[in-house]
Amino acid sequence: QVQLVESGGGLVQPGGSLRLSCAASGSDFRLYAMGWYRQAPGKRRELVATVTSGGSPIYADSVKGRFTISRDNAKNTVALQMSSLEPEDTAVYYCNVQHIRAYWGQGTQVTVSS
Repeated sequence: QVQLVESGGGLVQPGGSLRLSCAASGSDFRLYAMGWYRQAPGKRRELVATVTSGGSPIYADSVKGRFTISRDNAKNTVALQMSSLEPEDTAVYYCNVQHIRAYWGQGTQVTVSS
């Protein structure tokens, strides 16, 4: 059974940084894309960044140049380093892994506010 455990959310001021981490268990994740989505109040869940099984990162236009995604296949983890955070980045962030089907973490709140 696939399980995803997220950590690292919180409150940060505009311009600040946060690092999200996700630990996956229950499968061989080398075949999975691993990444992060987010959902702000009243909005649809959207892709933030993902890394394919081949190691290629994909970013939403809104976070390019500010966020960096990385994965460690030996530890089955995926991390999202977020810098230059803006109030518009406020959302619940969800870890996601996909191979044939998608699995989701429970979500972690990120709030960017002064």
